[in-house]
Amino acid sequence: MHKLPIQYNYDDVDILKALSKANNKLGELNGLIRLLPNPHIILNAVTLGEAKESSEIENIVTTFDEIFKEITLKTNNANSKEVVGYRQAILTGYSNLLDKGYISTNMIVDIHSIIEPNVGGIRKIPDTVILNTKTKEVLHSPPQSESEIRDYMSNLERYINYPELEDVDPIIKMAMIHYQFESIHPFHDGNGRTGRILNVLYLILEKKLNLPILYLSKYINQTKSTYYECLYNMRLDDKYIKDYLLYMIKGVEEMSQFTIEFIESFKNSMEKASILIQDKCSKIFSMELINYLFYDFYTKNEYLRNNLNITRNTASKYLHELVDAGFLIEEKVGKEKIYKNAFLYELMSKW
Repeated sequence: MHKLPIQYNYDDVDILKALSKANNKLGELNGLIRLLPNPHIILNAVTLGEAKESSEIENIVTTFDEIFKEITLKTNNANSKEVVGYRQAILTGYSNLLDKGYISTNMIVDIHSIIEPNVGGIRKIPDTVILNTKTKEVLHSPPQSESEIRDYMSNLERYINYPELEDVDPIIKMAMIHYQFESIHPFHDGNGRTGRILNVLYLILEKKLNLPILYLSKYINQTKSTYYECLYNMRLDDKYIKDYLLYMIKGVEEMSQFTIEFIESFKNSMEKASILIQDKCSKIFSMELINYLFYDFYTKNEYLRNNLNITRNTASKYLHELVDAGFLIEEKVGKEKIYKNAFLYELMSKW
């Protein structure tokens, strides 16, 4: 297995053309983020969508409804709990990156510990292999001993944080970092999900994005066989680097476009909701209320009164008016009454 950087001529015409398109879309997305009055509201929705998609790649399948209820009611649905944990790992990684200004092995271990709290840190037991799940054929034997894994991770850490080691476009470096991390396979489980968070953190580190709002998991989910084929072929021979890079660069372009369209739909949904609530619930309307209701998919009396600093009775009145207006849908779960944002739920169902 190579250490980074891998010597390769990235000035290939096809790669440069693909990079130009991807960088234009990524720049458009980041420009849109800067213009949003409340980008963290959309960030919450996007990270949940990513958490669901990334977990699905690992056969952790759930629905948005189950995820939202896990957040609101702590239902202890095993798959939903994993998805919610993954979202927390994204936000923790982002916060740590802003605080420290670099990406370290310890930071990656911390992210992984949220994704897989019961698995432990860097692998210590040898004989780990990556298998074809259908044929049981060995596809890759990663580094085995903890000291060897840490040596490769140290090399990866330097490659991430020291641009002078390889002065190439950050999208190419992101792709090479992803390949290397998945090949090192430093953990017993959760490598794929950790590696996909590492992608977006690197783009933020390189100032290609201001928020962790671009993810490749949806793209990988839709092209899973090509993704695994590209990784497998690259491990066989460096001549397949171009195929892998073109695949990853295309992913950045497509998911930038998808996220731009999602943000526009989100803004339109908020505007429609504002008009509806102003029309039907004019006495309770405020942008503070709209922003709160679009931050989470479900609410309840306790959350509403705490966030808006209102009494229980006032919160009850707000909730009833919003249900009558068709904005919230009331559900009874056990002894709890919870209220679903119909606009946001419809939007996420199309994710």
